[in-house]
Amino acid sequence: MSDVDGFDEFYRGSRQRLLGFVYALTGDLGEAQDAVQEAYVRAWQRWSTVGRYDDPEAWVRVVASRIAVSRWRSLRSRARAYLRHGATETVPAPNTDTVEVVAALRRLPEEQRTALALYYLLGMPVAEVARETNAPVGTVKARLSRGRTALAGLLAVPELEEAADA
Repeated sequence: MSDVDGFDEFYRGSRQRLLGFVYALTGDLGEAQDAVQEAYVRAWQRWSTVGRYDDPEAWVRVVASRIAVSRWRSLRSRARAYLRHGATETVPAPNTDTVEVVAALRRLPEEQRTALALYYLLGMPVAEVARETNAPVGTVKARLSRGRTALAGLLAVPELEEAADA
């Protein structure tokens, strides 16, 4: 039996028990799922060793419970810091212009949206955007140009267009 088959069989046979165990520890299904998933990832990464243990499920159970406890301690520490230092300053809601720009960006093709975000929001030069997106510099320039044109059309103010036609 290959490592993959052995791990798959182990996972299918133990996942519900381990999830139930960690859920009982945490009382939070989402946290339990995250901890168990992370424990299985670690088991898979070490499966050539863990798979030879007498009880690999015990190893995963210990790892999952330690992950859950570690997250609980982290949350507890953050809560203590919050009590000590008070709430962080509230972040103001985005203004309507920002919401409109984001909505318009969502309507653009992914390549244009990515190029615009990297260039204008992160301030990357065109050459760096090209490297990041694995596209030629000329293609990035075309995406930026087409994206700006499309955004201008999507963000055009109707009243101004009507006044220009009058």
